[in-house]
Amino acid sequence: MNPNLINWAAVVVAALSSFLVGGIWYSPIMFAKAWIADNKLNEDDLKAGNKLKIFGMTAIFSLIMAANLAAFLADAKTDLAWGTTAGALAGIWTFSAIATMSLFELKSWRLIFINGGYSLVSLTLMGAILGAWR
Repeated sequence: MNPNLINWAAVVVAALSSFLVGGIWYSPIMFAKAWIADNKLNEDDLKAGNKLKIFGMTAIFSLIMAANLAAFLADAKTDLAWGTTAGALAGIWTFSAIATMSLFELKSWRLIFINGGYSLVSLTLMGAILGAWR
């Protein structure tokens, strides 16, 4: 790893991309209804959440994930293909962690695939951005 090869603008864009993916993934056109149902939530529960805390902490964690992935990709040979592959591998890793915790929490397989799938897609896109934007 060569920290001088980390493109911090790409890290920020990669972190922001997780918001784009999440906005689509957890929207009514995709998995919102199933996610709400399997978490045993309702619209009032969602409205009661502290949006500043939720989105602020999500931004921080997204930046940490993107910076961490960028550190692993900080090599002169990194390109779009390797960035995408590394992001997908990181996504499989986090999918597995989500699945493990969710099984102990007695969550449904549908919820495991919704949340794990988001992680897989989001990290794959992050890796693609970081790999392409050298």
